[in-house]
Parts: sequence; C-alpha cells; structure tokens
Amino acid sequence: MGTSNSDITTKQLLLDHHDHDVEVEQPPTDQKHPNNKLSLIPLIFLIYFEVSGGPYGEESAVGAAGPLLAILGFLIFPFIWSIPEALVTAELATAFPGNGGFVIWANKAFGPFWGSLMGSWKFLSGVINLASYPVLCVDYLKLVIPILSSGFPRYFAILVSTLVLSFLNYTGLTIVGYTAVALGIVSLLPFLLMTLLAIPKVDPVRWISFGQESVTKDWALFFNTLFWNLNFWDNASTLAGEVEQPQKTYPKALFSAVILSCFGYLLPLLAATGAIPLNQENWVDGYLANVAEMIAGKWLKIWIELGAVLSVIGLFEAQLTSSAYQILGMAELGFLPRIFGARSKWFNTPWLGILVSTMVPLVVSYMDFANIISSANFLYSLGMLLEFSSFLWLRKKLPQVKRPFSVPMGLGGLVFMCLIPSGFLVYVMAVATKPVLLISTLLTLFGIAWYFFMNICRKKMWFEFNKGEEKLDGEDID
Repeated sequence: MGTSNSDITTKQLLLDHHDHDVEVEQPPTDQKHPNNKLSLIPLIFLIYFEVSGGPYGEESAVGAAGPLLAILGFLIFPFIWSIPEALVTAELATAFPGNGGFVIWANKAFGPFWGSLMGSWKFLSGVINLASYPVLCVDYLKLVIPILSSGFPRYFAILVSTLVLSFLNYTGLTIVGYTAVALGIVSLLPFLLMTLLAIPKVDPVRWISFGQESVTKDWALFFNTLFWNLNFWDNASTLAGEVEQPQKTYPKALFSAVILSCFGYLLPLLAATGAIPLNQENWVDGYLANVAEMIAGKWLKIWIELGAVLSVIGLFEAQLTSSAYQILGMAELGFLPRIFGARSKWFNTPWLGILVSTMVPLVVSYMDFANIISSANFLYSLGMLLEFSSFLWLRKKLPQVKRPFSVPMGLGGLVFMCLIPSGFLVYVMAVATKPVLLISTLLTLFGIAWYFFMNICRKKMWFEFNKGEEKLDGEDID
C-alpha cells in the first residue's frame, strides 16, 4: 500500500517525539470474550507440549550413544539450546507481543520479505510435524485394535482422529489450555511413579558401565534425538495476543516449562538406565514402557502406553494452536488476506487458521513423509537462524524499545549466547541428505513466490488486507 510524503513527515515527527520510550501497540481486548485469555498454568503446559510432551522418544539417545552420553546430553543440551532459545523468546515476546510471534520479530528487524519468509518456514515445519501426531496415535491404538494396522480402517482412523482433535482446538483456547494441563499431569504421573519405585534398584555404575567401549555411536541419531525433544520453545509466541499480561506471564511460563521438560526427561532416564541392566539394541522408541513393566509390573506399562496416546493428543493440540494463531497473526499484520484472521462467533477461535492448519497435515499424513519430516526440521533450522539474527539486530536497531524482560547481557554476550545453538543448527542442515535439500529448497522457493504473489494480490486489490506491515516497518504510531 502506498504512503504519501506528508504522511511520512507526520509519522517521523511522531517518532521523534516518542523515541524515548517506544512500545509496541497492544492488540485490542476482545469485548465479547473478555475471559478467554490464557493464564499462566495453561500456558506452561502448552509450551511444555510444544517442546516435549514427556520422555517418550528419548530412548533413541541411549540406543545411539549409551546411557552416559544420553544423560549428559539431556543435562547439557538444555543449557546450550533450550535456555538460549527460551531467553530469546521471553525477551522478544514481551517486547513485541502479539499474534504472529516470530513473524513480527523478523519483520521488525529486516522488513516484510523476511517476515513473510519466516512465516512460511515456521508454518510449513509446524504443520508437517503436525501430520505425524495422528499417525502416532493410530499406531498406539492398533496395539489394542489390530484392524487399524493397515488399509482403509487405518486411513479412516487417521482422518477421524485428525478431525476430532482439530474440533477440540476449535472449541476455545481456554479449553485447549486446561486440556493440556490435564493431559500433562496424567502422562507424567506414571514416569514419576516409575522413578520412585526404581530408586531401591538403581545402581549408579550402570550409568557409566554399559560397555561404553563397545557401544556403537550413531551421532546423527543422537543429536537429532536431542534436537527433536528440546526445540520449538518459540512456537507459543504466535498466540501472545491471547495471553493475560504477556509481559509478565511469558517469562514465568517459559522458565517453568524449561524446568518441567528437563526433569521430565532426566528423572525417568536416570531411573530406567540405573535400575535395569539393558542392551543397547533394546533402546528404541517405546522401550520405557517395557522398563516400567520390569520395575513395577504390567499395570505401569499399560499406564505409560496410555500416557503416550494422551501425550500425542497434547502435542497435536499445542502445535495446531501455534499454527492457527500464526495464520491469524499474519493476517493481522497484512501478510495474508484479512479473511484468514476470521474468528468463530461462538468460540472466538481462528476457525480458518485451524482449518488450513488441519488440511495440510491431513494430506501429508497419508504420504511416506520421512524425508518431508526431515525437510521440516531443515526449514525450522533456517527459521531459527533468522530468529537469532532478528534478536541480535533488534537489540542494536531498537535499543529504545521497552523490554519488560531483557536478557541481562551486552551485545557481545548475546552474540556468544546465540553462536553455539546457531552452530548446532548449521550442523543439522549440513548432514541433510540430497532429497531433504531438494524438498527444503522447493518449499523455500514456494515461500518466496507466496510473498510476491501476496504483493500482487494487494496491488491488484484481489483481496482485502490489513495495513499491519506499514505500521511495523516504522515505530508504533496510530
């Protein structure tokens, strides 16, 4: 959209008048649904499910490198990856709150092209990962209902589970938030019990013996397992506009979720590897349920398997919420047509964002998507590199912006803090296979083409757009 010279002059005068304390404009509070804002506890568990969902899946780290390195990995990796990402998210989400999260940050730092590309990278990586959750849910259910193993019953079960879980998201953010609390408690309790019951059987020597010399190391699997289990801390930033007092709530929620996730991984891992002498080959996804049976009996194994299904539901709801509110935020910012910001009259949820975020994974879930999932991780890595760059550049470009939470470091310390996780992101991309590189390139080109297509739609007035981009390119003015 064009801007006249007189408008620019007026804006500049306003900027000069207010540059001592620039704050981002808050989205208006919804008057029809004033109590639909997320509070602290539901936000903690939504972030927890964005990142973790429980120790399910950590078994591969033991199988890839043995118990000692797995324990060290889940002990050290949060300090070099999870905590820096959480700190960056806490500062940016409180300084620039609003639906859209990382899209706002990239746009603020480098302009609308990079904001749009960030949105494409993060959305595609999110919804492709989302496709795996109904498949995992059906994979667990087929153990009880064998007919779901293959053919039409399996495809139908994936369709039904996806639609049912999506409808739960449609019913409201408050319901989704407290559902996440309930799912988190029920899925974590069996691991807490397993840890307590394992204490008398734990032999610390098993943590370091386990034939470390003879363990076959699969470093790619080891690091990918750590990466998979401890990323996506910034996903909940896309719904910052739906959070009560985000400047105060986000830092508390993020750091609480960091502690919950780290202990949720470490305690069961220490208990399982210390209580039972096991072989490396046994440690594959789902093996913790067998360990629970050895420690306490069949009843605990069944509870952990049920917890796995509940955890998958929580993961699906959290990721779908993030993706849907990202679409809503991008519509509010003018990156997508205004219609994509449509909300339900009954539940005030972004129904079109939920629909789009459901349809994409529904298609992908019927494909052989091993390479596509790896490509989603590649795109996520690109998005995180852009996010770290945005964080550093905004500190330099807009030091006057009020930051309710600020990482207590100078620019040099912040560069060092971001450098280590950025190096890991580069490593993840460097070991990607040729098919993954090809798919990632094609999806990136799609994201670039989408940005220019949206510009054409705006100029030709084919769709109605908000003017959010113009406001974000300057400072916050009316």
